[in-house]
Amino acid sequence: MSFANLKSRSTDMSKLVTAAQEASGQTTKTNKYDDDRKWKPTVDDNGNGYAVIRFLPAMEGADMPWERYWDHGFKGPAGQWYIEKSLTTLNKKDPVSEYNTTLWNTGIEANKESARKQKRRLHYVSNVYVVSDPKNPDNEGRVFKYRFGKKIFEQLKEAISPAFEDESAINPFDMTEGANFKIKIRKVDGYWNYDKSEFDSPSPLGDEVMINSTFSQVHSLSEVISPDEFKSYDELKEKLDRVLGLSGAVSG
Repeated sequence: MSFANLKSRSTDMSKLVTAAQEASGQTTKTNKYDDDRKWKPTVDDNGNGYAVIRFLPAMEGADMPWERYWDHGFKGPAGQWYIEKSLTTLNKKDPVSEYNTTLWNTGIEANKESARKQKRRLHYVSNVYVVSDPKNPDNEGRVFKYRFGKKIFEQLKEAISPAFEDESAINPFDMTEGANFKIKIRKVDGYWNYDKSEFDSPSPLGDEVMINSTFSQVHSLSEVISPDEFKSYDELKEKLDRVLGLSGAVSG
């Protein structure tokens, strides 16, 4: 793909605005990310972390520069973990979602609290170029897949479609007119907090040669929602029953 075509393609803001609005909604549209294609920021002993990345455009043939999926992650009473992608990502029935609905409908607060702890978690995956990674400098100048949550996605959405008239929209996935994203992590109530993260002023990622070289390294994101990345309903149900020790109906 030529530089001119890449630039024209990556600045199609109208599609990004629509897709960002849809993707941040509540309807849904064995992971293989533990490899050298995956990047995540590192925090110190106090839970603080800092890195600078650049979100990259979708690879040729893909519609959007991100994919998203739902999963569940919780520990059962015997200490076993349930960490699995949710079939609701594929618009299919999922046993955990069904069980949580049953718990909630009992009206019993203890059951509703269990459902809250077992609720779906929303994740996004995009290609990023690591500009600065002080804790792991070997990652700098490389392209990775980066998994992030709703907080960072909302910041992307805000950049694409600002809430206030005095703010200029940018395409954060554009390598010429986009902007670096400064990830600032603090530990708040035991969890990583990204509220201090922000976009820098718009600037090119580099010259034409560097931009083309970077784009040639982006990874396919299609495997994120590939059906073979999800266990079957029966497999998930068996694991759910085993983790939670379920043997009968929910009382209520």
